[in-house]
Amino acid sequence: MDAIVETPEMPAVFDGMKLAAVAAVLYIIVRCLNLKNPTAPPELLYQDTALTRYLLKSCPLLTKEYIPPLIWGKSGHIQTALYGKMGRVSSPNPYGLRKYLTMPDGATATFDLFEPLAEHCTGENVTMVICPGIANHSEKQYIRTFVDYAQKNGYRCAVLNHLGALTNIELTSPRMFTYGCTWEFGAMVNYIKKAFPQTKLIVVGFSLGGNIVCKYLGENPSNQERVLCSVSVCQGYSASHAQDTFLQWDQLRRFYNFLMADNMKKIILSHRHMLFGDSSKVNQVLEDTDLSRLYTATSLMQIDDVVMRKFHGYKTLKEYYEAESCIRYLHNIHIPLILVNSVDDPLVHDSLLTIPKTLAEKKENVVVVLPLHGGHLGFFEGAVLFPEPLTWMDKLIVQYSNAICQWERHKSQCSDGEQAAESDHK
Repeated sequence: MDAIVETPEMPAVFDGMKLAAVAAVLYIIVRCLNLKNPTAPPELLYQDTALTRYLLKSCPLLTKEYIPPLIWGKSGHIQTALYGKMGRVSSPNPYGLRKYLTMPDGATATFDLFEPLAEHCTGENVTMVICPGIANHSEKQYIRTFVDYAQKNGYRCAVLNHLGALTNIELTSPRMFTYGCTWEFGAMVNYIKKAFPQTKLIVVGFSLGGNIVCKYLGENPSNQERVLCSVSVCQGYSASHAQDTFLQWDQLRRFYNFLMADNMKKIILSHRHMLFGDSSKVNQVLEDTDLSRLYTATSLMQIDDVVMRKFHGYKTLKEYYEAESCIRYLHNIHIPLILVNSVDDPLVHDSLLTIPKTLAEKKENVVVVLPLHGGHLGFFEGAVLFPEPLTWMDKLIVQYSNAICQWERHKSQCSDGEQAAESDHK
């Protein structure tokens, strides 16, 4: 009988392959989750004024290290995906009253009004007027979580429901929300000013809503009356500058573009009877050929070109983006303005951040906040794996708003104190 030849080297080879495979997987995980990336306080851009010095003292989150969840929080993609799919953890259900406003063209704007659940820290009447992100509304989880937190800090909240975004609210004119249309937001603000003549306003915009609120404030100086400050989170500032970057695969932007376009198509098609239904209507702007082109669209730019620009009569996509972007109006805003963007936001290209940075160099009222992590409207916090219900973003907006309210109340004393300190210095 032939002797059995043993090959002791084989198990060692297999063990080596296993170790190499495990090492490769761990390397990919570390790289994809950016586990080696540092955490740090947000980068701040501002001019040295009495107000900014006060804000830095009164808003610890501006100078404190933002620490996202350990395992996945340094990935902008996961932060963005969790916000998009999950919204928030254990979202509350704040009670609000839905208001209906008829627009001059027959459209029906809606917003939800939430009364404060506690006294404000200044004892004053303050209302946050809030514009959500693209195709969003007051029933979204991130909006519900923020509204509940703001109510508990003494703020009344009015949240715009983008025209056409709510499935149970039918369009009453052949038009829905667009990238920079401020009509519905302006109607909501005017309602609040008339209904609560003693209230002061804080304007808040998320993503596309940030573009709308900044454009609204800069369109007319009267729009800034009774407004204490404005907060914009994760907006892109210029659609015309962003459209090329949104077609690139860098940071998977082209994939996000496709997903958002698919969602927009569903919303538009849910209102197709009003938007495309009766070609005999005098104010009908869309045709059957537009509907056919909509079905084949795979990007937001294609949808904007086929449908959205036509609601306001723009001849080209370039004209639409240039007219609807807030970049043309930012220099007209003179109230305190804070612009927040995460560095790892996969939707907003780095080149777009030169817009707020340049603005902060020119205007004393602007503070730009750039945390390293947070994704697009994520900003989750938590120890290791499971995030907390409240995010860094929720807390920062309320903390900043509280500081501005306190500043306005004690502005004269603060200014006197600054002047006295400067004279002592001299």
